[in-house]
Amino acid sequence: MLALYLRDVRLGIRAGSGALTGVLFFLAVVAVIPFGVGPDLNLLARIGPAILWIGALLASLLGLERLFQADREDGSLDLLVMADSRHMLALTVFVKCLAHWTANVLPLVAAAPLLGLFMNVPPLSLGAATLTLLAGTPAIAFIGAVGAALVVALPRGGLLVSVLVLPLTVPVLIFGVAASRAAVADPDPFLQPFLVLCALTLFFAVIGPVAAALALRNAD
Repeated sequence: MLALYLRDVRLGIRAGSGALTGVLFFLAVVAVIPFGVGPDLNLLARIGPAILWIGALLASLLGLERLFQADREDGSLDLLVMADSRHMLALTVFVKCLAHWTANVLPLVAAAPLLGLFMNVPPLSLGAATLTLLAGTPAIAFIGAVGAALVVALPRGGLLVSVLVLPLTVPVLIFGVAASRAAVADPDPFLQPFLVLCALTLFFAVIGPVAAALALRNAD
């Protein structure tokens, strides 16, 4: 499993500059917000954590269709499906999700503090937003694995993956933004929404790979 993880991380970094494309898209989303809401620094500071979460969420969807596509094209996906039992295939999907998150989503989390400075986000709120992104974005990869497995047989399923996955990520977005805002809003607790966010990640870490493994076994 470690070899599979390292292999997928290397492929994710090399294939199409996925991490760089995601960071540039993240930057583009953050950069256009002031043009839409105006140059009010106080307003930008209030909505900054939400914008960081929305930008990271949308950027995370960019490379999901490649999660299993390369393995299907070179035939290794068929070998994994035939050789592994149901539980082992789910574990394989779990490792591939972690590799995808490391190669494509973790750079977005690393870029979030710098992009938050562009919107005058306070340091405490910026740190909370980065922490929630670190805890919550793996759930997006696990959810995305289900969508990627469902459309793996389609030649161009990138947009369909986003349509399938985006509604399922709404709870993660809600609690991630809530925890980020609570860090600077005294009456609002930070720990409760953050713990719910962590629980969602753990929940999808179990459900996502199992559902994706079932979809891969039933794929044509």
